[in-house]
Amino acid sequence: MSHGNARLTPNGRRIIIERVLAGRPVAHVAKEMGVSRTCAHRWISRYRSHGWDGLEDRSSRPRSCPHATPAKVVAEVLSQRVEHREGPTDLAVRCGVSARTVSRILARAGMPRLRDLDPVTGTRIRASRASDRRYERDAPGDMIHIDVKKLGRIPDGGGWRADPNQSARNHSTGHTRAGFDYVHVAVDDHSRLAYAEVLPDEKGPTCAGFLTRAAAAMAANGAPVKRVMTDNAFAYRLSRDFQDALPGWGPNTS
Repeated sequence: MSHGNARLTPNGRRIIIERVLAGRPVAHVAKEMGVSRTCAHRWISRYRSHGWDGLEDRSSRPRSCPHATPAKVVAEVLSQRVEHREGPTDLAVRCGVSARTVSRILARAGMPRLRDLDPVTGTRIRASRASDRRYERDAPGDMIHIDVKKLGRIPDGGGWRADPNQSARNHSTGHTRAGFDYVHVAVDDHSRLAYAEVLPDEKGPTCAGFLTRAAAAMAANGAPVKRVMTDNAFAYRLSRDFQDALPGWGPNTS
């Protein structure tokens, strides 16, 4: 996957280089790709220095950090935490650094919170919501996840809060109902490529139509769908229309 702040993927950068090498002006190519000339020249320079490998993503971490907390201080904070099982405020007094620095050190080291530890032995007794395992399939299209988010519609001109004649009381007792929109979303498990549509309901035929269009969009972007995972919503489990849209992919619902 591309860097989170990158305007172009490695493939987009390659297109810039290929067009410039073919004789196109850099300014024209930059405009076509939706980036600045400075950005285009940066990738051209990277290509001339490192070849095609220079177009790949690389870490934005600085080569050096002169103001980083010394390793001796980090080791002292961690050892004091294990020995005394105290919070950042008390550890800051012991180690002579700020509480914020202690918090960063503990978070970077993955130290559990005090509430997750046995107060007597210091061993971890409660599970954390965070996981060091990233769930991911091996290739794009191996599995997509489908779900629906229901959102209340906002009338033209704004909701009841924008109307000076409305209040929470008469709004709740009124008979006008704006209804809901249903955001159907499909996400590829490997690449995190997402496809979404705002539809009027979440009934079986609607879900089936969305699945068909989402699968076509995924395939067009290099993620041919092989399996589908959903929750236990009625439309996914019992709708014949949705089930008819699944054969050929080996559905996996849970």
